[in-house]
Amino acid sequence: MSGSLHEISLGVLLLIVAIFLLAGIVKGVVGLGLPTISMALLALLIAPAQAAALLVVPSLLTNLWQAGPWAQARALLRRLGGLLLGCAFGTLWGAAWLGAPSGGWASVTLGLALLAYAAWGLTGRLVRVPARHEVWLGPLAGILTGLLTAASGVFVLPAVPYLQGLGLARDELIRAMGLAFTVSTLALAAGLWWNASYDIWTLAVSCLLLLPAVAGMQLGAFLRARLSVARFRFCFFLCLGGLGLHMLVRYWMP
Repeated sequence: MSGSLHEISLGVLLLIVAIFLLAGIVKGVVGLGLPTISMALLALLIAPAQAAALLVVPSLLTNLWQAGPWAQARALLRRLGGLLLGCAFGTLWGAAWLGAPSGGWASVTLGLALLAYAAWGLTGRLVRVPARHEVWLGPLAGILTGLLTAASGVFVLPAVPYLQGLGLARDELIRAMGLAFTVSTLALAAGLWWNASYDIWTLAVSCLLLLPAVAGMQLGAFLRARLSVARFRFCFFLCLGGLGLHMLVRYWMP
């Protein structure tokens, strides 16, 4: 679906609300997935640049919430400084170089990113990052993540595997992902604004979509204590892989 967000029907708007509710549930259970699920499903309804613009406010505020309490995040900020700067630089560089996500190439990039993310999640492989290499691996992972963010609106690869390879405790890892996603979201918003893909109307709709996202997170947190997280993650990554494959097939065989 193309055109301005002003032109979307009530039915599509309700589907968008349902997507953010679902994405919030996933984030509440596994600690990530809100922008990934949102971009994957929204791209079936609206243009990729519009989808990326809508996820800015829900993603930003839910990740700020996830990154807290901030008193405990200061040490992580120092350790992850290179990664965070790399994410910001890579996203802005990609926005200036590639423009806003649009056209068939954006769908292909998103489809490939989803397939790669699903393959990584389903294999369950964890690559350890030696402490002596963090000084250069962090910025490199950040820049690559930023470029993928600018191209597809998804900012999980390779940042999340890198963070998991640092050997952080569970709560620290959740907090670290919140920090990385916060920086990526802010940089994505700046890139969209720079490419004239973010207006007041889009901002207003994005703010309203915070409500189903937060409601979903609360429901996800409730379900997390009652579900097998391992089984949920398996279904989550399997569905993402299917969505990515569908986007590629739809592009090559319209």
